[in-house]
Amino acid sequence: MHQCQPLQSNTLIELGKFLQAALSDNQNQIKPILRPFFDETIKAMDESIYENPWFTPQMVRYCFSAWAKTLQKEHVEQWFELENLPAPIAQPDKTVAVIMAGNLPLVGFHDMICVLASGKKLLAKLSSSDKKLPTLFCNILTCIQPGLKPLIHLTEDKISGFDAVIATGSDNTSRYFDYYFGKYPNIIRKNRNSIAVLTGNESPEQLNALADDIFIYYGLGCRNVSMLFVPEGFHFPSLFPSFDHYAHLADLHKYANNYDFYKSIFLINKIPHLDNGFMLMTPNDAIASAVSVIHYQYYKNISEVNSFIESHQDKIQCVVSSANLACNTIAFGQTQLPSLSDYADGVNTLDFLKSI
Repeated sequence: MHQCQPLQSNTLIELGKFLQAALSDNQNQIKPILRPFFDETIKAMDESIYENPWFTPQMVRYCFSAWAKTLQKEHVEQWFELENLPAPIAQPDKTVAVIMAGNLPLVGFHDMICVLASGKKLLAKLSSSDKKLPTLFCNILTCIQPGLKPLIHLTEDKISGFDAVIATGSDNTSRYFDYYFGKYPNIIRKNRNSIAVLTGNESPEQLNALADDIFIYYGLGCRNVSMLFVPEGFHFPSLFPSFDHYAHLADLHKYANNYDFYKSIFLINKIPHLDNGFMLMTPNDAIASAVSVIHYQYYKNISEVNSFIESHQDKIQCVVSSANLACNTIAFGQTQLPSLSDYADGVNTLDFLKSI
């Protein structure tokens, strides 16, 4: 029986090294103790699409690559120092339920490692759309650090016996979460999306990077840009070539079905829109947009944008821009590469866990 202990920084660093070696298809770079996971990890990258049709090999590999970068030694050590981690002792008597979403690969993994680093017991309710990847990552963690085993329980069944809840879902599911979990200390996340503010002076490199912010994971994540603010007179056709390297998204039938459906709706209802052959852009002041659709608004001066952002803070996850805005902004191409200290909705998960 291994002594129960909180997640250690070296464990995350070793996971990052393992992922980098797997992505490079270089088994020789992997510690012998982790080599049994090599084939399973390669298989997971290629076959997750059978569990979730949106989890294409390209997108799962991107996810693994993003985690490999995030878990580099300097990033992990900086986070642990900033948050005073790990917890001095494990607290297996305190159980935190994490309700996992399944819209993106491993979308709840950051919550999981926060719980484990805080020394609490993790009770993860896995999504039916993403069961294998979190299980694989937890198995690798416990292989590196066996003392984590008593702190991890993954399930697809109804959960009970927890002291606090972290739940990620939509505006609709949040109502159910509030009903069932409102009596517990909780973090309940609702729908959010991200926006980009263009000045018209962006470089081709910045616009190419904006395409990453829009199209990675098919636009299904809260950190995906779903709405653009552009200056009056902005010439949209000049933007389209920067998006061409994502034309292959139309090869996925689920994405293509969305594109064809909304194109038909726009044409039948004579809704103004621009069409580049795999993406539609339409003037709309709603932040959230459908898959394959991007909303946009014109602005006369930047104060209009600042006012919009301030009045919609609870619906915006990220703001991508090089403009001098009143809020914090993210560089082009970085929305899907959050650091360990980039907490969803701006709520520090570890502060919440320490308060339990």
